[in-house]
Amino acid sequence: MKNRWNPETAAAIRDDDILGLRVYTSRLLGEETDLVLHGGGNTSVKGRSQDVFSQNQDVLYVKGSGWDLRTIEAAGFPPTKLDYLTKLGGLESLTDSEMMQQLRLALLDPAAPTPSVEAILHALIPYKFVDHSHADAVVTISNTPDGKAILAEIYGPDVLILPYIMPGFILAKQVAEATRDVEWQGLRGIVLLHHGIFTFHDDAKTSYDRMIELVSMAEDYLDQRANNSQILKENLKQQIDLQYLSQLRKSAGSLFGGAVLVRCDTGPEAIGFASRSNAAELIQRGPLTPDHTIHAKAFGAAFDTDPENDLKIFAQQYSDYFSQYSAPDHQILDSMPRYGVWQERGLLYLAANAKRLNIVADISAHTIRAIQQAEAMGGWQALAREDLFDVEYWELEQAKLKTAGKRAEFEGKVALVTGAASGIGEACVSALVNCGAVVIALDIAEIFVDPRLKDVVLPIQCDVTDGEQIASALNEAIQYFGGIDMLVSNAGNFPQSAAIEELDDDAWQRSLDLNLNAHMKLFRASIPYLKYGFDPAVVIVGSKNVPAPGPGAAAYSVAKAGLNQLARIAALELGKFGVRVNSVHPNAIYDTALWNEEVLQQRAEHYGQSVEEYRSANVLRTELHSADVAATIIALLSPAFAKTTGTQIPVDGGNERVI
Repeated sequence: MKNRWNPETAAAIRDDDILGLRVYTSRLLGEETDLVLHGGGNTSVKGRSQDVFSQNQDVLYVKGSGWDLRTIEAAGFPPTKLDYLTKLGGLESLTDSEMMQQLRLALLDPAAPTPSVEAILHALIPYKFVDHSHADAVVTISNTPDGKAILAEIYGPDVLILPYIMPGFILAKQVAEATRDVEWQGLRGIVLLHHGIFTFHDDAKTSYDRMIELVSMAEDYLDQRANNSQILKENLKQQIDLQYLSQLRKSAGSLFGGAVLVRCDTGPEAIGFASRSNAAELIQRGPLTPDHTIHAKAFGAAFDTDPENDLKIFAQQYSDYFSQYSAPDHQILDSMPRYGVWQERGLLYLAANAKRLNIVADISAHTIRAIQQAEAMGGWQALAREDLFDVEYWELEQAKLKTAGKRAEFEGKVALVTGAASGIGEACVSALVNCGAVVIALDIAEIFVDPRLKDVVLPIQCDVTDGEQIASALNEAIQYFGGIDMLVSNAGNFPQSAAIEELDDDAWQRSLDLNLNAHMKLFRASIPYLKYGFDPAVVIVGSKNVPAPGPGAAAYSVAKAGLNQLARIAALELGKFGVRVNSVHPNAIYDTALWNEEVLQQRAEHYGQSVEEYRSANVLRTELHSADVAATIIALLSPAFAKTTGTQIPVDGGNERVI
C-alpha cells in the first residue's frame, strides 16, 4: 500500500486549517481502491467553532452522506455538535431511524448533508483525526476460517480486533464497551471483522500513516500466504454469444421491472475465475464486505447456456433467502442478480444504469480477487447470510424505497447512433444521454467524448459501409452494454452536385454505399438485438430530398429515397416484434459538417439573399439546428410515439415544395 503523503502539498495547507488537512488525507485514502470503493469508508476531524453568539463549541466534522472520499471537499464534512453526539453514545438504545433524526438535530448547519451513520462512533474515539477504510487485505483475511486469529497475530495487542456488528448506534456502543478498560494511548487501530479498519491520532499525518502501515502489514501477509499466483488468469478461448447477452438482458429486465444494462467482462482475471471448477459455488458465498450487498446483493448468480432458466434459478434462490430472514415489515427488492459467473467465459454485471453498472463491476473485480486469496488460506468464508440480509434490508435502505424518485425516461436503455462525431448525430448523443440512455456512438472520424460522459458514451471508430467493421463494433458494444433498444441511423454525406449526364459512376456508387447500403448493413446487423430490446425503436435520418428532390442531386436523392423505402419495409417486417421504425426528413440544417460560412455565403448570393435570410428561408421563417432534429428523434424514440411506426416527419420549418 503506497503512502501518498506529499510534504509539499501538506505544507501548503495552513496550520489552523484542520478541515483542509482532513480533506487532503481523506482524498489520499479515496485514491486507493483497495481501501475504499464507491462511497465506502469514513473520515472525521474534531475542532472548535464559534456560533452566532460568539461562543466557542466543540465540533465534529464527519463525512456526509453521498460524498466519496476520492473527491470529497470541505462541504462534504457537515459540522455537528460533538457533545450532542457523545451524549447520544451514552443512550441505552436508539433505532436507526431515530439515530438519523438525531444526527440531523446535531447539525450546526441545517443545509449540510446528513452525517455518516458512524458519526457517533467517530465522536466517541478520543482523537482529533479518525480514518476508517474497508481495506481489501484486512477484510479478505477476516473472511477466512482463522481470520480473527491471523489478524491478532499480524497486529499484536496494539490493534483491537472486534467481531462484526451492524454499522450505526450499536457499533458505537460495541466499541465504547470494548474500550472501556483499554488505554487508548496504546492502540494503533481497531479492526472490525468483515467490515474494515480504524486508525486515529491527533496528527493527521500520523493517523494516515498508521492506516497505510497496518493495511500494508495485512497485504504482506497475503503476499506470503496467497500471492498473485493464486489469482487465475486466462485468455478468451471462445466467441462470446452476443445473442445470449441480449436475451439475458431482456429477461433480467422482467425481474427488475424495467430496462437494465448488462456487461460481459472477459478480462484475464474474470475468465480465470470463471474457469475454476467451483466458481459457481464460490460466487454465491457472499460479498467482500457487507455494505456491498446494498449495491450488489448478498450473493451472485451462475450463468451457463439458457439465460431465462439461469435467471429463474437465481430468482428462486433470492426468494428463498428473503423468506428465510425477512420480517413482516420488509419489502422485497427485485430478484435480478447484480453479478454472476458465466462458466468458462467471464463475469456478467447487471444494473439499472451506467453508474450502478460500474459500481457492480468494481466491487466484483475486488471480490473475485479476495475470494481466490482466501481460498488459498483455508477457504472463502463471507459473513453469515442472516447478517448480510440485515444490511441489504437495513431499515435505512428500506426507507429509501419510499422516497425513490422516478427513473429518467431512457434510463437503462441503450441507443446506437451513427455519424455521431458531429452535427445531427452528435446532437442525438447529447439528447439521449440527457434522457438517461447510454449511447454506442459510431463514426468514421475519431469521436471526442466529454470526460464527464465517459461512462455513458461508448465511442467506436467505424466505417459503416464495411460489414466487418459493423460486426466488430456491435461485438464490442453488446458486450459492454448488453443490447440495443434504439437505433438512430444517421451517417451520410451530400455529394457534389452534378447533372445526370455528367454524373460520375464512382460518385454515384459512393453515395449509394454510404447513404443507402450502409444503413441496410447496420440495420440488418442490429435486428437480432432490437428484437430483445426494451420498447425498441428505430429512427432513420432521411432528407427533404425524398419528397422534394432537386436538380443536380440525383446520387443523393435516389439513395435517400431508397433509404426511405427501406425504412417503410422494415416497419412492416419488424412490427410483429414490437420494433417501431420511423423516419425524419431534415432540411437546411446548417450547423453540420456539410456547411461552413463560405458555402453559406455562396448559396445565399445564388438566391440573392443575405446569409441570415438564407438560413431561415422556410415557411415559419425560423432557423433550424441539429438539436431541433435531435429533439424530434427523441420524441419518436419515446413512449409518446409508442403507437406509431412507418411514418415520415419533416424537420424543415415548413418547405413550400413539400407542402
